[in-house]
Amino acid sequence: MARYTGSVCRLCRREGIKLYLKGERCYSDKCAITRRQYAPGQHGRNRRKLSEYGLQLREKQKARRLYGVLERQFERYFEMAERMRGVTGENLLVLLERRLDNVVYRMGFAGSRAQARQLVSHGHITVNGKRVNIPSYLVEVGETIAVAEKSASQMDYFKALKEQGPAGAVVPWLQVDYDKLEGTVNALPTREEIDVPIQEHLIVELYSK
Repeated sequence: MARYTGSVCRLCRREGIKLYLKGERCYSDKCAITRRQYAPGQHGRNRRKLSEYGLQLREKQKARRLYGVLERQFERYFEMAERMRGVTGENLLVLLERRLDNVVYRMGFAGSRAQARQLVSHGHITVNGKRVNIPSYLVEVGETIAVAEKSASQMDYFKALKEQGPAGAVVPWLQVDYDKLEGTVNALPTREEIDVPIQEHLIVELYSK
């Protein structure tokens, strides 16, 4: 299955909530779900009551779209979460939060996870001083994530970021120094620190069938 390349605003309308896929636009009056609070398509206004399976499937799709993960990737994360100690659903969310593209977004270096994924893929991000261009790289506690020195000095985007700082608050499990454009993973996030509108128990029920 290839990565979705259509309008991301349709995905928010499909799920019925803001997934914050377009950065600053999601916080403005131009946000599609603010203007049209119904699913896309000819029958979007006629929402039927979902079955138990339908609710579980929608929750899984919501999580996939929020983090920008493909179907097979998501299945692998679930398999990893099952093998870990603790609650499977919470383990799954922690794994998704540990993705490098998500951490770059959480640090405020990008306006959306899609933009963060692009920054990582194009080689603008380093982990412990080494360039990493794999968005799915899972960060560990104590690792330092930073903007590559060349990128920080030459790109206007990072120069502006240095002056203005992040648009929102940084999550408590990360520590960020905007003068150096780098941050440290102080701890792995707890469920209470993961502010995503996902009912992970529905995803566990879906894969348990």
